[in-house]
Parts: sequence; C-alpha cells; structure tokens
Amino acid sequence: MPYSPILATLGYILSPDKQSVLMIHRNARSSDPAFGKYNGLGGKMEPGEDVAACMVREIREEAGIEVTGMRLLGTLSWPGFGADSESWFGFVFLVDSWAGTPFEGNDEGSLQWIPIADVLGRKVPMWESDYLWLPHFFAADGATFHGVLPYSGFEPLADQWRITRW
Repeated sequence: MPYSPILATLGYILSPDKQSVLMIHRNARSSDPAFGKYNGLGGKMEPGEDVAACMVREIREEAGIEVTGMRLLGTLSWPGFGADSESWFGFVFLVDSWAGTPFEGNDEGSLQWIPIADVLGRKVPMWESDYLWLPHFFAADGATFHGVLPYSGFEPLADQWRITRW
C-alpha cells in the first residue's frame, strides 16, 4: 500500500528578542490526547493548499497574528501516530517575523511564551519525540533535518526513532 500520510505544518514563533517561542499549552479539553503538553502551532493542510499557505493560515487561526517571515527547517514523519494509528508528515517552520498581538489562547488551550532554553532543557512537558528533534530545529548551524518518529497509537517506539541532518 502506498504511503499516504496526513500532511501538516508545525511552527515555532520567535519572540521579538529571539529568546522565547510561542507555544500552545494543550489545557482546554481533558479528553485531548495531548492534554497538558506544550506544542508549536499548526495543523492539517487543506486540499489544494501548499505548505507555506497552510502554515500562515494555521498561525492566523490559532494565534491571531500575521506571518511576515518564516523558514522551513525540517520535516518529520510520525508513522502509526494517534488513536487510529495514522501516519503524519509534518513540515516544520521557524517564524522569525510577524505582526499583530497574539491571542491569549484558543480552543486547544493557552498560548504562552516559553524560553527556548526551557524547551531544550526539558522543563516543559511535550510529546517525547519533540525532545529528540527540537535541538536540531533550534541549532544555530543552519542544517536542515528529517526525522522518522514511529508511534503505536500514542506510545512512542523510541528504539526506532532516527534523525538525519544535511
């Protein structure tokens, strides 16, 4: 069977001083599988939408700001993820320029500025696989990356995870 993942975007918005990122604290619905975790902003691509347009739309919808500058830094594959063990493929962006005032929250939870050092220092709860690829994302060397991070439902298969940088 051909690989036909759900395509999605994931963005991390830098603060004006470049020391923090805007993250969603998934604390709005206790039934959310990501309840209590922090994540970047983003979501599923719509039919006919390109990845850049999807990222801009998702940030506008989730944070109420307009992207004026962003860079695609990597891609991620999450085979077997979720309640129905879908495969997901994500395009990960760093948003380094934007306009407006971010919302305080949305239907998924509260929006919070989190110091990058706290993200990299594992001081905020996230999906386990995020701790593996986010150091590559925030690396200052400009290398791009691709990660394959298999799950079985919501359980990580960490012994199969791999990151490639180039």
